[in-house]
Amino acid sequence: MHNYESFSAERAEQIISRHKDRKGATLPILHDLQETFGCVPDEAVVMIAETLNLSRAEVHGCVTFYHDFRKKVPGRRILKVCRAESCQAAGGNALIARAEERLGIGMGETTADGSVTLEPVYCLGLCHSSPAAMLDDKVYAMLDEAKIDAIVSEADR
Repeated sequence: MHNYESFSAERAEQIISRHKDRKGATLPILHDLQETFGCVPDEAVVMIAETLNLSRAEVHGCVTFYHDFRKKVPGRRILKVCRAESCQAAGGNALIARAEERLGIGMGETTADGSVTLEPVYCLGLCHSSPAAMLDDKVYAMLDEAKIDAIVSEADR
């Protein structure tokens, strides 16, 4: 379960200031902002660019290049389902379709009540026991329909 702060420019400035003198400060700032606010707000992108003397496009490029950065706050629980080749070959696409149907959302979406965000992940390092998924920080392997149903039920509580 996640408990994020509401965005405030003052809090974002504290985070940016803490990292601004580091070599390669952009990524540590982005990670810290997302850990604090649940996402990297557009307002913060502008602040980072101004502080680090970068263009907004450069900062935006970092946010959009890395799959784990978000532009909006996710649900209270995050269910990531592996989309890598091994998991696909082991039936992962059918399990994704089942999770989408059970949650009533598509990949990359959040349930209307804000309880679950369904996200793709492109390898959990469990290729030997595909298909795999991760609910928040807990990893699940060798999934089948019953296991994905149980994970979705747990996530949707």
